Amino acid sequence: MPQNMRRPLFSRLYIRSSGPAMRRAGGDTHRRRLLAGLHGRVLEVGAGNGLNLPHYPTTVTRLVALEPEPRLRAQSETAAPTAPVPVEVVDGVAEHIPAPDASFDAAVACLTLCSVADQARALAELRRVLRPGGELRFFEHIQADSPRMRRVQRVVDATVWPLLCGGCHTGRDTVTALTAAGFTLGPVDRFHFPETSLPFPSTQCVLGSAVVGDVVSGA
Repeated sequence: MPQNMRRPLFSRLYIRSSGPAMRRAGGDTHRRRLLAGLHGRVLEVGAGNGLNLPHYPTTVTRLVALEPEPRLRAQSETAAPTAPVPVEVVDGVAEHIPAPDASFDAAVACLTLCSVADQARALAELRRVLRPGGELRFFEHIQADSPRMRRVQRVVDATVWPLLCGGCHTGRDTVTALTAAGFTLGPVDRFHFPETSLPFPSTQCVLGSAVVGDVVSGA
């Protein structure tokens, strides 16, 4: 493994919490939106326990699912044979993608850029492995719109939240980071997921697309 990514407590909790309750909250709907229209060779970083795999369109000719946490990767390996597209599950982190330059038509980051150790490096790697004009689809926790919730995010991110949630940082300004990394933004949708009766630091999300270069395809 490129680094020690064993997170036994987090992986167990994630597998439990990402099941039927999240699907009832609309998780599958957002995943289908995220992946709609993808084609060709696709990389997913932080594939987790494979929740996206059933939703890839058959126009994808090859999917590489990158996941560093062993328990989650095993779950993806179990799910891979039932996916509608050919899937190769690979051990690795987004900061060191084991692939040549310009080797993918598209890449997917789903609830991953909030938890990578070095977001700028991960985005640089994603840009490197995408072909010119290649598309990055993203569905991520982001910095809240409200100044009050931003303060809450700063507090929880500086204390126990990353330890309990697999390195997740609730308040990252991922959209700004994408443009700083040289991506051109396409359509971006900001929303709360899941919808909660009380404000929660991790519910502000963004779903959208960005490309390497100046041509943007729809998400």
